[in-house]
Amino acid sequence: MEKNGKKAVVALSGGIDSSVAAFLLKQQGYEVIGLTGKMINSSSADVVIENAQKVASALGIEHYVYDATKTFQKKVIDYFEDYYQNGRTPNPCIMCNKFIKWGELFNYAFEKLGADVYSTGHYASIVENDGLFRLYPAKDEYKDQLYFLYKLTQEHLKKTIFPLAKYTKAEVREIAEKYNLPTKSSKESQDICFIQKPMTVKKYLIDKFGIKRGDFIDILTDKKWGEHSGCYQYTIGQRKGIGIAAPYPLYVIKIDASKNIVYLGREEDNYKDNVKILDLNIVEPLDENQIKEFDAMVKIRYNMNAKKAHIRIFDNFADIKFYEPVNSVTSGQAGVIYDLSDGHLIGGGVVVD
Repeated sequence: MEKNGKKAVVALSGGIDSSVAAFLLKQQGYEVIGLTGKMINSSSADVVIENAQKVASALGIEHYVYDATKTFQKKVIDYFEDYYQNGRTPNPCIMCNKFIKWGELFNYAFEKLGADVYSTGHYASIVENDGLFRLYPAKDEYKDQLYFLYKLTQEHLKKTIFPLAKYTKAEVREIAEKYNLPTKSSKESQDICFIQKPMTVKKYLIDKFGIKRGDFIDILTDKKWGEHSGCYQYTIGQRKGIGIAAPYPLYVIKIDASKNIVYLGREEDNYKDNVKILDLNIVEPLDENQIKEFDAMVKIRYNMNAKKAHIRIFDNFADIKFYEPVNSVTSGQAGVIYDLSDGHLIGGGVVVD
């Protein structure tokens, strides 16, 4: 196919989504270059790079490896550990997107590789209107990844393309199979990339912080239910793994990391209608004349259905008042705001107690 004159740098992760994204861009006539970030020094990271190199070779494209280990350690792993240690539940993928994929890799693509556009295998859609760029849900509602992209800016969006926006995961797999891409049989990975099986998050944290005995306390009565081995092992709304026999199911309602106390309660104690989010990023900036109080749809974790809420925007935070209480409001998770009418991403921040 004749070149369209533009150079597309694709963040190749060694998985099926990014490899099909690179394939589709090549079909569209882009000069495609693969760029893989090395996140950690491990055998699993080496496998990621090898898989990405196989994809690049199969597609006949150049491939570069960028050493992002120092930034990944500081901005993703250290953040991950710090949040758990302080009784919060982190979102490492969001931080990786901000500091690595649309941080160091994005900058390297344009500054060193001469990219015209930057691309990943995310399922999302970018639409431009009068010079403003909006993020919309992808065709595959089960793979929609807007939640993880709320930290992107207009500068990012105007230079980014998402080739998978109009495809379902099943269609992506069909493309990989039809064109015999090396990743055609790769499995979906939901794991945290720096914690590989058989290691689990819980074991990882115990290895990091050790056993720290503390109390399970009833959120309403201050009754002591029992003891735990470290508050960092728990998250708000958790029911399984508490290990206490009670006349009714117990849920983690609150964590006080400074006192190493995990507060327990019933399911009805796990609901709130007010949420505050800090470190606010508005993807499509609101100017001085635009209203900063409005209704929208909100998620406070990825795997929930967005709920209607009233939003009040301030300088660097937002107050969210849900019309119906939501469960498991978890400090450290992302609170993400979507337009009420068409579902485009407005912005988001970090949930605080």
